[in-house]
Amino acid sequence: MDLTLSTREVDGTTVVSVGGEIDVYTAPKLRDKITELVAAGSHDLVVDLEAVEFLDSTGLGVLVGGLKKVRAHDGSLQLVCTQDRLLKIFRITGLAKVFAIHGSAEAAIAAD
Repeated sequence: MDLTLSTREVDGTTVVSVGGEIDVYTAPKLRDKITELVAAGSHDLVVDLEAVEFLDSTGLGVLVGGLKKVRAHDGSLQLVCTQDRLLKIFRITGLAKVFAIHGSAEAAIAAD
């Protein structure tokens, strides 16, 4: 399974829609995209995980790294996730307290 990434700009916030599996093989693609966006001046990111079928610890590490990158610029990284199996991973790891997790991209943008 490959990883698909698409970005769109909404009210000054960059929404990164992710699809497929985020694992040790595909996570660098997501990390590179976040790094590229931050370097280009996008410091308020919403990562939409609705089409993600699998997320492992490497993927979690990329998201935490992305959060650190945007915070270095006083930015934010918020997640869109409604899938129980992914939300459980965030709860178990304690990352549900670290990330703002929303039910839709619109809700994440409104909260920013």
